[in-house]
Amino acid sequence: MNDIESQIRRVPLTLHPDPKRVLLRPFIPSLIVRPLTCVEANPRIVNLFSRMMQMSDESVEEKLKDVFAEFDERHQHIHNIFEERYRQIQSILPTDIDLSESRRLLIGAYFTNEYSLESSALFNPSIVPFPDQSGISAGELRFVLSLRATGEGHVSSITFRSGVVASDGDIRMDDVSRFVHQPRPMAAARYDRKTFQRKLQEINVEHSDAMSCTRDLKESFSIGELIEMVQKMRTTAEEPSTRRAAERALLLAQANYSVSFPEGLSMSEKILFPYAPTESNGIEDARFVKFCEDDGSSNYYATYTAYDGNVVLPQLVQTRDFHEFDISTLNGPAVMNKGMALFPKKINGRYAMLGRQDGENIHLMFSDHLHFWYDSRVIIRPSEPWQFVQIGNCGSPLETPAGWLVITHGVGPMRKYSLGAALLDLNNPAKVLGRLKTPLLRPLPDEREGYVPNVLYSCGSLIHAGKLILPYAISDTSTRFAIVPLQPLIESILNG
Repeated sequence: MNDIESQIRRVPLTLHPDPKRVLLRPFIPSLIVRPLTCVEANPRIVNLFSRMMQMSDESVEEKLKDVFAEFDERHQHIHNIFEERYRQIQSILPTDIDLSESRRLLIGAYFTNEYSLESSALFNPSIVPFPDQSGISAGELRFVLSLRATGEGHVSSITFRSGVVASDGDIRMDDVSRFVHQPRPMAAARYDRKTFQRKLQEINVEHSDAMSCTRDLKESFSIGELIEMVQKMRTTAEEPSTRRAAERALLLAQANYSVSFPEGLSMSEKILFPYAPTESNGIEDARFVKFCEDDGSSNYYATYTAYDGNVVLPQLVQTRDFHEFDISTLNGPAVMNKGMALFPKKINGRYAMLGRQDGENIHLMFSDHLHFWYDSRVIIRPSEPWQFVQIGNCGSPLETPAGWLVITHGVGPMRKYSLGAALLDLNNPAKVLGRLKTPLLRPLPDEREGYVPNVLYSCGSLIHAGKLILPYAISDTSTRFAIVPLQPLIESILNG
């Protein structure tokens, strides 16, 4: 054990996945939960609907009463959710007659299920200061903790917690609500045709197909106009590759969206569940950072990985208040991989970001535009046996007087993940000022067992009162905190 490792204090607090936190999701017989439910009528749906239509009014009322008795206390506004679910599937039901409210609600219930969003894991945390710091004592800092929640089918989403860290590093978590809510989509954005065409080529659509499938769109177009174009292409496009390009264009547009939560929710009641088809297999490893804009205002950004089961798509989340969220794609050849982490401010007038483009080394990239990244360079390679397999960042760099502090992860024998640290020059982060030769944090015996054994991982930490507040995941299952004295850590890094 090195000197700095012996000074680390692990907080006696573990955030475990809670299977009781359930979300109401669309359900189609035989199909697993998916973010969007755009289905066509099939025999099972028709058969189910026919059975329900054969029920007498009295039987409908009795069964609906049973459903409310069993589930009403587990969810807020369940009546409205069943009604909305009925409206979502109404177009595929084999009838156009007006149904009673009770029958509509019961049909909605049959096409709804509970999804335990964190039944398998609650891990890969990222921590940032809370937007509102009122109501706390001197020397305290209120924070937002984002976590990757994983449930049935290994579908991941972003969930939140909040709490307060004292000047001595003690952590007090806020109560966690029994209820969770998804946000509502906001008014559709407009898209720039030239930017859209360029992004299509970046996701491997041939130039000629990208031009052909978008040529009839205006310079600025809406999702509705794009849908009309895709429907037209399905029947009129001569080349199959052009029709495929049109479908990819629709998926790309759906990956750029905005959502907002109802007023009055606590942080733990908010869940960013996969919404776009590109996220159908999960939203993974959000790295949040509080970003200082040129005018002195603050925005919160997070990079994350969208996964549809085949394609990994790097995405960017933007929010000012954790109430409204804008989600968009990151573009350019320099972001075609996982593990991006944005610096908390521009450096020499340009955005800066870390990544692991080759899956093995830490890269640095700069850009004049937040959404477009074209070039990167390797700045840190594996150098010690505990990181020979790969090295990567564990969240956004943290600014200190001595340099940019980067928490890293390294993978060694038996795929064991340990955390390390490096220091980059403030004005030229391509210059590495020092690195820890031995791990900062490695799995303890009781941290080795879980969904993925022998793994410590983090997606972001913060500095408060001379201490590094480092949340970390244990074996891809649950989450803990470590408190690291900042100055001794920096000295250990610089001394190698």
